[in-house]
Amino acid sequence: MAGIDELLGIMARLRHPEQGCPWDLEQDFSSISPHTIEEAYEVDEAIALGDLAALRDELGDLLFQVVFQARLAEERGAFDFEGVVEAVCRKLVRRHPHIFADAPAPGSAAMQVASWEAIKAAERAAAGRPGADRPDPFEGIPRALPALTRSAKIAGRVAGLAWRAGGEPGASPRAEPIVGSEVRSAAAVESALAGVVRAGTRAADRISGRAEAHAASSDSQRADSRPDRAERLALVGDGIRAWVELARQLGVDPEQALRLEDDRATDAVRRDLHQAAPAQHR
Repeated sequence: MAGIDELLGIMARLRHPEQGCPWDLEQDFSSISPHTIEEAYEVDEAIALGDLAALRDELGDLLFQVVFQARLAEERGAFDFEGVVEAVCRKLVRRHPHIFADAPAPGSAAMQVASWEAIKAAERAAAGRPGADRPDPFEGIPRALPALTRSAKIAGRVAGLAWRAGGEPGASPRAEPIVGSEVRSAAAVESALAGVVRAGTRAADRISGRAEAHAASSDSQRADSRPDRAERLALVGDGIRAWVELARQLGVDPEQALRLEDDRATDAVRRDLHQAAPAQHR
């Protein structure tokens, strides 16, 4: 594409050792990485605002970050932009065998996610790195991700495993006493906790109400009882806000709390896999 070629040419000029831009010449992978993250957030902001003109510009800025990183790698003799494109094309073909090969189509989006995670696990195992015979099921999930984003990715990996850890899905979490000098008044904490319960109840009631309406409607007029995307976002957002308020009342950083809990969960999964591995080879 002529546009991509022009962008690559601009990047080459910016990084020219003698005639390039002083700021661009000073950058390396570490220094440019925060800018890449910032541009990704600005893309998300444009989407949230529904500003398509801004989205076009922000996507261009994010693309420039990809080109910049690829140029840095090319200068080291590692790979170039074309290599980046080739790699992602191969990956997409490999991870969609129901589209590009003769694999059966998954029956649902959830089954496709499970298939995607299984293919990724096989790729990690075949990568030939040390410990490939016992690969880390959470490899490639940076701990520096926002805690909610990281937790969602961890949950996806766990859902893709063929075994269950820590009890059956849907089991209630074990209640533990909360102790600490920063805890607010008992009444405030109780009120915040009640908010969490109310959020869960509202979600259950809305889903149940849709299911009842679905069951009562005629066969020809039945609507899908599953909440639409806007409703699902509202339900989850409502629940998370209630948990954030509980964290505030307890004097706890919710990001840190979730990150630490996910650390414990992933460590437990790794231990279980490590202990199960010897038995599988007997």
